[in-house]
Amino acid sequence: MRPSLHFTLIACLLSLPACARPAQEAMPSAATSPAAKSWLADVTAIADADAGPGRRTAIEKRLDTLGIQWRTSPFEVDGQKGTNILADVGGNTSAPLLLLGAHSDQVGKGEGATDNASGSATVLALAERLKAKPLANHRVAVAFWDLEEKGLLGSKAYVADGGTKPALYVNFDVFAWGDTIWMMTPEAEGGLAIASRDAMAAKGLKLSAGEHYPPTDHLSFLKSGWPAVSYSLIGNEEITGILDAYAGKKPKAMPKVMQVIHTDGDTLAQIDANAAAQGVDAIEDALRRWDAGFAAAATASQ
Repeated sequence: MRPSLHFTLIACLLSLPACARPAQEAMPSAATSPAAKSWLADVTAIADADAGPGRRTAIEKRLDTLGIQWRTSPFEVDGQKGTNILADVGGNTSAPLLLLGAHSDQVGKGEGATDNASGSATVLALAERLKAKPLANHRVAVAFWDLEEKGLLGSKAYVADGGTKPALYVNFDVFAWGDTIWMMTPEAEGGLAIASRDAMAAKGLKLSAGEHYPPTDHLSFLKSGWPAVSYSLIGNEEITGILDAYAGKKPKAMPKVMQVIHTDGDTLAQIDANAAAQGVDAIEDALRRWDAGFAAAATASQ
């Protein structure tokens, strides 16, 4: 997740201690289900790697174990070189494309566990599930973007260099703890938002859906007129504070996410694997509901 310079300055001015030191270390929660353990293992492998090629290598090895063929896509934007990872998960090759993605890079502080090993691990978990049981009406591919922290460069390169336009791009950034799926969507009453609302209710999570959301890779798609949404998993009480700070208002309390990301405190200790596994369950449910609704809408229009 890439806070703007304006927001970073606001956060520092409003809460100097939070910017001067990492958030207080928490005790990592024990992963209690196979899904939580698998997700946490992926976060750990990515976070334990070096800040560049090592993180990509961890993702590539995981894709290998899942039997998903991947390819690298080097790019250069404004003199900065990076490498995206792209992979086809499966589904009818003639069906519309659902593209899931997250950025794999991190800033030079901390382990980048929350920002954004958590999002990358969520994409890996969904890839595993959607390969084992493909969607009925969409083929699925996944992407792991490089240099998001330098200005969304990897996703910008994909769009600019003629990457396949998806029927929908779904982004994941900061998917690490809490009780609420925060969904960036231009259509709060659109098909995926409605499917997400129903899925969250079924899985015991809250949903906050709307256009106001921190800048990350979904913007590369939306600015090019390509459909895109983004999901985060955080505490419900954090959202108002984040939006207040973006609006130049002083939050009543500095949100945890702004104390963790881009600091030395972005470590595995902040991660809640059980909450993330519940979130992955809910997102999978939402995507399957949306996919089924796509077919129903197509039939009704005939």
